[in-house]
Amino acid sequence: MRRLFPVTYETADHAAHEPREWSLGELADAYAYPLGQDVWLRANMVSTLDGAAQHDGRSQGISCAADMRIFGTLRGLADAVLVGAETVRLEGYRPARAREAFAARREAAGQGPAPAIAVITASLDLDFSLPLFTSPLVPTFVVTGAGAPPGRMEAARKAGAEVLIAGEGATVEPERAVRALAERGLTRLLTEGGPRLLGQFVAAQVLDELCLTLSPMLTAGDAQRIAGGPSLTVPERFEMASVLEEAGFLFTRYRRS
Repeated sequence: MRRLFPVTYETADHAAHEPREWSLGELADAYAYPLGQDVWLRANMVSTLDGAAQHDGRSQGISCAADMRIFGTLRGLADAVLVGAETVRLEGYRPARAREAFAARREAAGQGPAPAIAVITASLDLDFSLPLFTSPLVPTFVVTGAGAPPGRMEAARKAGAEVLIAGEGATVEPERAVRALAERGLTRLLTEGGPRLLGQFVAAQVLDELCLTLSPMLTAGDAQRIAGGPSLTVPERFEMASVLEEAGFLFTRYRRS
């Protein structure tokens, strides 16, 4: 098993080993998007040993510092972060920020200074006065269906968001949402949930990769799993791409077979 924090390095005489943290550059190399893909959708989620994706309605309580470093790295690599409206409300989402550690890498890849946030919502029941809509570094997208309330779509546009239609009715079709963003040059996609949105991507079989942190905690209760909603008739098989460990937390990465 490859260890994430701390990793060790050898001194010049190879006689001693001292722990150090991986740099953000090393993490970015480890989690780089695959080359040669038209569009790639990865998810980043955390789960307890007994399958809870949240504690007291939020994921922070089951996370750790290393998990947050990976969280920041995955954002630093993405063109756009896809998130459900419920998660925006519960987690208090703010605009993604530019980070100096990823600036040169993003510029070389032809990316903007920070990933765009793309909110997936059928009802557009959102507070458009929040900084996510009024003062993002790059414009926020609102992805909805053609049957969404026209007044709410207009409110989103007035707040500065770009509205994308990805469904003929009131709901969003996951494959169309991915395609609509790709058509705007946003091909390195990351979803941070919540569980309902991830479940929709899984059911539509458009998820390419899952970055899952397994937290060494037990919560019991009735918290959501990392993915909810309708199930697949036949489970889809993913293959492990990497696994890292620190303080009992496992940082796994699985890709579509």
